[in-house]
Amino acid sequence: MLDTYRRPLRNLRISVTDRCNLRCRYCMPEAEYTWLPRRDLLTFEEISTLVDVFVDLGVDKVRLTGGEPLLRRDLPSLVTMLAAKPLRDLALTTNGVLLAGHVEALKKAGLGRITVSLDTLRADRSKSLSQRATHPSVLKGIASVAPAGFTGTKIDTVALNGVNDDELVDLIEFGRTVPAEVRFIEYMDVGGATTWAPERVLSRAEMLTRLTAHYGPITPLRNEDGAPADRFELPDGTTFGIVSSTTQPFCATCDRSRLTADGLWYLCLYAMDGINLRDPLREGATHAEMAKLITDAWWARSDRGAVDRLAERDRLPFIPLTALKRDPHLEMHTRGG
Repeated sequence: MLDTYRRPLRNLRISVTDRCNLRCRYCMPEAEYTWLPRRDLLTFEEISTLVDVFVDLGVDKVRLTGGEPLLRRDLPSLVTMLAAKPLRDLALTTNGVLLAGHVEALKKAGLGRITVSLDTLRADRSKSLSQRATHPSVLKGIASVAPAGFTGTKIDTVALNGVNDDELVDLIEFGRTVPAEVRFIEYMDVGGATTWAPERVLSRAEMLTRLTAHYGPITPLRNEDGAPADRFELPDGTTFGIVSSTTQPFCATCDRSRLTADGLWYLCLYAMDGINLRDPLREGATHAEMAKLITDAWWARSDRGAVDRLAERDRLPFIPLTALKRDPHLEMHTRGG
């Protein structure tokens, strides 16, 4: 299962809902959105059936995303279904607002790891960024992860020039206390990032310059599993990651694809069109027929969206607001970021 660039199909991100309880300015800055019809959303049984097909084709890592996945009712039931499959990694990415109330059930259901989004340690800055006063709940959610028995926890931070770029060190130090590995993510011009501009991107190079000035020599670590984050080690052994999708894309080794909550399969975060897996499934397609549909699409895959965007001379936001309002599938919160 290699695509045209010999990239394997190995990592599947499943959005279980397009709804979110935050309105982060770099992702969902608008007040109103067009939501997916509830009747179109995949049932947990349908998701489980599709994962069986993907697993047979080589997928061994599944991440549950949204929107905010904890808004999907009875999510631990889906986790239980997926945890019974031969997966190397079953993880969840959440904004943390509801996490404290669900963390024990998720652990009992068999979830392997949790990643929490945290862009700032300041409540006032969080309210400005997310347009919601939920920062205490997020910190409570993060604090609940280790007592519930989870390890390998990660914190995702979108690094923004002039917004939270003064908190790099503070976030790494916070990560020590959780404990969690912090991953800084360059601001990407995808989906609802309608206010994106090159000058708002805090680059990997600038992050490393600032962190080196504080900590001293930083050692790059070998990427053993094709993960999007390049990992680094501080002099005392503390590790952190940087996802440099904007200035140093990792398209050459990208092994991930995305399944929306209503069953469209996207082969790249920048892809304009997805492959409808829901309708064939509901029309009675066999396991073999679904496998052929997925296989044919992956073999033909030639996406390298971030590399193509980097080559553009006059780079503006990727998708205009008018197009986003016509097709909610173009939103990053719909296809699972």
